[in-house]
Amino acid sequence: MDTLTDIICVGEVLIDFIGHEVNTLTQTKDYHRFLGGSPTNVAVNASRLGLNVALVATSGSDGLGDYIINKLNHNKVITTHIRKSLNTPTSVIFISKSKSTPEFIAYREADCQILEDQIPDELLSKSKIFHTTCFALSKEPARSTILNRAHKAKSLGLQLSIDINYSEKIWPNRYEAHQVLKDYLSTNPLVKVSEDDCFRFFGESKSEEFIFDYFHKLGVSTICLTKGKDGVKLSDTTHGIYFQEAIPLKEIKDTTGAGDAFWTGFLFAKLLNKNLEECLTIAQKLASIKLQNVGRLPDNMNIISELL
Repeated sequence: MDTLTDIICVGEVLIDFIGHEVNTLTQTKDYHRFLGGSPTNVAVNASRLGLNVALVATSGSDGLGDYIINKLNHNKVITTHIRKSLNTPTSVIFISKSKSTPEFIAYREADCQILEDQIPDELLSKSKIFHTTCFALSKEPARSTILNRAHKAKSLGLQLSIDINYSEKIWPNRYEAHQVLKDYLSTNPLVKVSEDDCFRFFGESKSEEFIFDYFHKLGVSTICLTKGKDGVKLSDTTHGIYFQEAIPLKEIKDTTGAGDAFWTGFLFAKLLNKNLEECLTIAQKLASIKLQNVGRLPDNMNIISELL
């Protein structure tokens, strides 16, 4: 493995069963199968942008696990650090098709079975960004694996990153979530968090000022707060506050994975040494492409030319 890896995405790989029509889960009869999991989405998106991306994750040794590997290989994601668990099936999530924040039911099995030998020093030493999610940190053994390897990555000079996609349905113990997050945030990762995530993470509505102050005090320099149709606000300890309006769209087809597309665009721009304002613009452009397509980013367009 001599090639440099741009991004290591560590965390949940699973199958998203997304409702066929816009409706509640109660009313949804038909579902379409998609490769899912926030770090998985980032890995696939980043690979589509020409980056070298390794996904560190665990599936079951089953038909859905085979489907995952086939899809990742098709998208040129490095799959050598994916483990197939022999005693737990692939995790699945049922998701409502929605024009706002979708409903979901998670059946978690193999996704949290990530072990330290899946993230060897050799992989870290040849990589630039180490990215994970709150979802991935919510269960052992993945939690300890990610925290231990994140500190090692930091010591090797990698830029860390996290999507704080907190949900009390996934991680009922909010106090524990706050403590685990403090540990990860001490590595000064780039932080992506949505207004919905913040509402769930703090258990109530908090002002933007409170949110930025909270994460900066834990050692985070750059925080991206996504606000859906109300745009995005970024707070950076060196460069101050930036705000960008959302890109106006005629039709939103599917919101699932839009945040992952946004963050992929942001990390892609960071790797190109773009300034923070340019990072936000590229992130928003990629999210807007995703919002206009169901499932993955479309094949029939040169995405990079749309971003730069």
